[in-house]
Amino acid sequence: MFKLFQREKGFYGRLLALALPILLQNLITNSLGLVDTFMVGTMGEGPLAGVTLANIPVFVVQLMMFGIQSGSSVLISQYRGKGDLRAINRVMGIAMYAAGFIGLVFALVMGLLPARFMSLFGSDVQVIATAARYARIVGWSYFFDSFVQVYIGVHRAMGNPRRGLYILGVSMVGNTFLNWVFIFGNLGAPRMGVEGAALATLLARVLSCSIAVGWAVLDRGFRLDPALLFRPGGEMVRRFVRFATPVMCNETFWGLGSSLFPTIMGHMEGSQEILAAYAIAGNITNLCTVGVFAIAGSAAILVGQEIGSGNAGRVYSLGALLNTLAFLFGVAAGAAFLGLLHWLIAPVLYPLFDLSPSAGEICTLMLTMVFVMMPLRSMECTNIVGVLRGGGDVKMATLIDLTPLWAVALPIAAVSGLVLQAGIVWVYLGMMSENVVKAVLGLWRFKSGRWIRDVTVPNL
Repeated sequence: MFKLFQREKGFYGRLLALALPILLQNLITNSLGLVDTFMVGTMGEGPLAGVTLANIPVFVVQLMMFGIQSGSSVLISQYRGKGDLRAINRVMGIAMYAAGFIGLVFALVMGLLPARFMSLFGSDVQVIATAARYARIVGWSYFFDSFVQVYIGVHRAMGNPRRGLYILGVSMVGNTFLNWVFIFGNLGAPRMGVEGAALATLLARVLSCSIAVGWAVLDRGFRLDPALLFRPGGEMVRRFVRFATPVMCNETFWGLGSSLFPTIMGHMEGSQEILAAYAIAGNITNLCTVGVFAIAGSAAILVGQEIGSGNAGRVYSLGALLNTLAFLFGVAAGAAFLGLLHWLIAPVLYPLFDLSPSAGEICTLMLTMVFVMMPLRSMECTNIVGVLRGGGDVKMATLIDLTPLWAVALPIAAVSGLVLQAGIVWVYLGMMSENVVKAVLGLWRFKSGRWIRDVTVPNL
């Protein structure tokens, strides 16, 4: 067992140098979500429920962008291991086309048909109207954000996650400041409420896109080649489709499936309290799991670069180590957050959001289940998103990631909440069942060793 932890000199320093900036990136992104939730939540549960409803499709689009990042990373990390920067330019160009198209379609739907689109996710007329006002503006922000996410993802896959940290840090400060200005009508601005929150997000995304474009043009370490970016070539497109598209589809359908959970909640009795509790629990969960996704993201980079460097024989033991570290991290983090839930989160944070007693109880229930499951979630996430994907086993990783959600968790949650009307406890237990099934299937695939593949070789 202890032999597993014995690695070459400098390994743990390299792991930390990758994981820490990714952790801080995720922390900034999710802290911004919590700040938005807090500021909107001061206006009451109705506006908070409306923004939560509007963020259901936003969550799906964010996952699609993450899918493009992750899918590109499968190729970029291995090309980086080979030192092939021309190929990285080509992959980046394809990712920009894909992300820009998705961002534009989403912006048009949210901007032109906000009320009709929001009615797909809830039944409360007042909540839908609030969600539509927010969605009409915020949808356009994700067109600009699509290019930022591609740029950040490329540098992260090349082992330079700090660049994304700087860009997102500026975006967070700007968004928080503009929230204060437009939501509450400060510095002479009109008091816009939820529409102010949407406008602040849009302006912050324009700012971060401008920074990314300027940095890309001036960067001497990784020069962009417009000829390769805008004309990546058919051979690379085919390679991207084969190895990156399954990951994009994975995140898209996982996002669609996950968005059905709050949709189920939106059709349950007492949906306004449940959605308000889910908004807060979701943001706190995202903050508390940034370390999980940092380990998973680092695992994908390390495994991919190891294969690209021609060291495939060392990859299995590396994957085993990363999965073990993820599980141990989940044990420590889950125990710590369970303590904080009862000593800090519930008594201090809940009153700030003006939650009703019933909504507070629901929020505590949700968070308790999340923290208890954190060791398993940390391990299965690192194994699927990091090790299997980084190893090039994208199709099987997609199957393992999606099957438990669509075949197990969603049916249990839907039957419990909508048919049996058993309450939010059983809906959330249905959601948690996904992690158990994923862990079993993922470990079975990992132990087979058939996930180690060099995705850059010509015969693939």
